[in-house]
Amino acid sequence: MGTPAPAPTEGATVVTIVHGPACHFCADAQRTLAELARDFPLRVELLDWAEPRGERLMRDHRASMYPLVLLDGVLFSSGRLPRRKLARLLATRVATVGA
Repeated sequence: MGTPAPAPTEGATVVTIVHGPACHFCADAQRTLAELARDFPLRVELLDWAEPRGERLMRDHRASMYPLVLLDGVLFSSGRLPRRKLARLLATRVATVGA
């Protein structure tokens, strides 16, 4: 059946990354998320593409590239992480929660 998705941490966005072998986009995404975590409440979950849950997520979202990135279980991107788009979305979420 696989491991269930993590429950969101109070106020934090759960970012799930399915990463592949020798993937420079994956390494870049992890660095970007580490930087964004300084300014936004994030909980990052790394899944290897070969783990049953990683395989299932790649298949379910029909992702053709690594990394597959989900925000609170919802598809955000696959391939190169769109940093500015992610930062804007996180800022909006923080503003909405704080309102």
